[in-house]
Amino acid sequence: MTTSPSAPASTPAPTSLPTLLVLDAEPLPRLGRLTGRARVEHADATTLAERLPHADVLLVWDFTSHAVREAWPGGGPRPRWVHTASAGVDHLMCPELAASDTVVTNARGVFDRPIAEYVAALVLAMAKDLPTTLRLQGERIWRHRESTRVAGTRACVVGSGPIGRAVVSTLEALGISTALVGRAARPGVHGPEDLDRLLAGADWVVAAAPLTDDTRGMFDARRFALIRPSARFVNVGRGPLVVEDDLVEALTARRIGGAALDVLNHEPLAEDSALWEVPGLIVSPHMSGDTIGWRDDLGTQFVELFESWAAGGPLANVVDKERGYVPGH
Repeated sequence: MTTSPSAPASTPAPTSLPTLLVLDAEPLPRLGRLTGRARVEHADATTLAERLPHADVLLVWDFTSHAVREAWPGGGPRPRWVHTASAGVDHLMCPELAASDTVVTNARGVFDRPIAEYVAALVLAMAKDLPTTLRLQGERIWRHRESTRVAGTRACVVGSGPIGRAVVSTLEALGISTALVGRAARPGVHGPEDLDRLLAGADWVVAAAPLTDDTRGMFDARRFALIRPSARFVNVGRGPLVVEDDLVEALTARRIGGAALDVLNHEPLAEDSALWEVPGLIVSPHMSGDTIGWRDDLGTQFVELFESWAAGGPLANVVDKERGYVPGH
């Protein structure tokens, strides 16, 4: 079942306060504005299943947990609305939730600009070889080198949602010519049929797509073979967009110029993972969208959505549960 992005969710009965269930993570969200307007309850992975039937709304504050996907198929009523404090929804979607009447919303809009800034920082760091500069400084070695000019280079950004579009505008401000690839071709956006051609001509490849059946593993050995040896690859979308073994092989054999992963198949990355020492690879702990105050922004966004829902108004950021993202971009 697909929910229209402009359709309002069912409103709570006026005679009682709606029950808001929060799947907790520290620090907890600030929900003071909802005092006297909602009955707030809390759950973790061990108690979520038993408390789901009693909730009108579920706030997935712990967006790294798979507890919703595991608990949802159980018996009893289910919340009429689920909001996740993240852009991706793959951690909570299951067939039973996708087929239900429950409205799902996400945190679209909070992370766009911070992630775009982070991508720009990675591009500049790799172009100017900052990792080597910092390493040599730590070793007290003075070694003059030449670096790459980013203005005039070309980027292929995969994922045409708000994050991908923010990446495009930020890279273009650096003088980088960009091509944006989405699920379907439309003005300003290339379709999947153009992806291989654009990869072959890009100096920078940025993955910012949602995780769906179509995008899982899309960056594999075949696609890395298309990328020119001097080009760099950046993933700020979802870890499983990339076949990590294929990326490691491409980097080790120097078939691509470098890569940066802010999202990985398994998080947190194990201390003994080989990814820590792959030549030319920058690994960061899923932090590209997390700027100072980001949790407050997420909490404020949810409270504003809740106020609209409680008043019978439409919900923004409604996810197409079959596609796995908010349509219309």
